[in-house]
Amino acid sequence: MKVSEIARQAGVTAETVRHYTREGLLRPERHPENGYQLFDQRELERLRFIQRARTLGFGVAEIRDILEHADHGDSPCPMVRDLLASRLPQIRAHIAELEALATRMEQALAAWEEMPDGTPDGHSLCRLIESFPEPLKTGVDAGEETP
Repeated sequence: MKVSEIARQAGVTAETVRHYTREGLLRPERHPENGYQLFDQRELERLRFIQRARTLGFGVAEIRDILEHADHGDSPCPMVRDLLASRLPQIRAHIAELEALATRMEQALAAWEEMPDGTPDGHSLCRLIESFPEPLKTGVDAGEETP
């Protein structure tokens, strides 16, 4: 299969296939006469695996590690479990931060509903944002590094 054919069968773009090939996740053969990249059924299955791993939030480097384990005959499953188990609390914390952000945005929109639009006058840039209460100085806002 050429790039366009494997892409079509996997439901991705040809550029996605090329990207994963450049990253070393896919390993096509080269056509001896014209140099085209040729993918077999095994590479199509790898591409589908990569798509599933991406759906679970794995990055390219992590997927490369997973594939390398499998290519060497080692089960990557323990590593996959550990990666997800360590990432899940981070994702939940990020969701909480986004929920808090959505709440602040809703509060701002409600407070700004009746406020007039101001014109910058040298002392004020945007009265809407300037009218919003300043956040408490914690974490990154206070200059601390994130873990």
